[in-house]
Amino acid sequence: MDTHGNLIPATSGEEELVQAHAELMRHSFGYLKSMALSSAVKLGIPDAIHHHGGAASLPELLAILPLPQSKQPYLPRLMKMLAVAGIFGTAPAGEGCEVRYCLTPVSRLLVRDAAVNGGACRSPVVLVATSAAHLTASARLHEWLLQEEVETPFAMAHGGEGFFGVAGGDGEYSALNSEAKASESRREAETVVRACGPVFEGITSLVDVGGGNGTAAMAIARAFPHVKCTVLELPHVVDAVRALPREEEGAVEFVAGDMMQSIPPADAILFKYVLHNWSDEDCVGILTRCREAIPSGGKVIIIDTVVGFGSPSHEILESQLLMDMCMMVLLDGKERDEQCWGKIFMEAGFSHYKIKHLQALGSAIEVYV
Repeated sequence: MDTHGNLIPATSGEEELVQAHAELMRHSFGYLKSMALSSAVKLGIPDAIHHHGGAASLPELLAILPLPQSKQPYLPRLMKMLAVAGIFGTAPAGEGCEVRYCLTPVSRLLVRDAAVNGGACRSPVVLVATSAAHLTASARLHEWLLQEEVETPFAMAHGGEGFFGVAGGDGEYSALNSEAKASESRREAETVVRACGPVFEGITSLVDVGGGNGTAAMAIARAFPHVKCTVLELPHVVDAVRALPREEEGAVEFVAGDMMQSIPPADAILFKYVLHNWSDEDCVGILTRCREAIPSGGKVIIIDTVVGFGSPSHEILESQLLMDMCMMVLLDGKERDEQCWGKIFMEAGFSHYKIKHLQALGSAIEVYV
């Protein structure tokens, strides 16, 4: 203020510094936004709002949520943070009325109702991404970057055991990871069938490599009855799937095997968000085996991220790059741009490819000999 008590306008440089400081604080404490989101999912807040007609006041939420009396005063602070972040919205409230929180396009994805969430609840994805197994691995990133030999930050944080070892051995984490993968598979299956019809023209057989419980393969078999679909999975995955009751027995064949050893022959080999788990060198080896498994005129179909392809929005590009960081922390894989994908295809002996952008974070890539 000046000597008369008037506020002195900030210069553009000062305004820029203030904004930069606020941005830095947002990034530094961004993990608290993730944990607030995780808490909302664990408390069942998205479902509570949905079951209350799509909007609920704080007293209405407190009547539903299992919060002890001593913690109830903290709920307004949690909801205010999540509303500012865009996870929830606020419905207009009249004078003297309680603020009512409502679902947004983001929080509708967290509701366990297929009529609301677009066919796949994403809550399991949030829970696995914010699990202790992931957070402890992320905290070792700087230490891993300074060391020569350690395989991944995840292995460093878990006594040398890699992601697949922990995912297969820790019962609670394994169940959480499997549920997240199943949620992703349901979403991917709808995307593949809806957006990739021409991709399946002219083929009569397809192998879905790493296809999990066969959700995508069964969706393809239903939509394209002329295509014989097979799922190649590790033996313990196939055993678990075969132990479950199946609605469409015989629609999809399950084969126990390892893509690092061999891939069954078919007109087309499908990978859905599998290759991003693996290094460039491993991908070349996997795709070389695919080239040997497909006939003349066959192809490999890859549903995966192509970073920056299709002029994505800032939010989508940031999501792609955050997933790349996730691959760095958990595995030896990466999210790839078109140049990186093309180099792998050529090294594996393929001659050309084409990319179709999907209405999601990923793309469909057709790779030809």
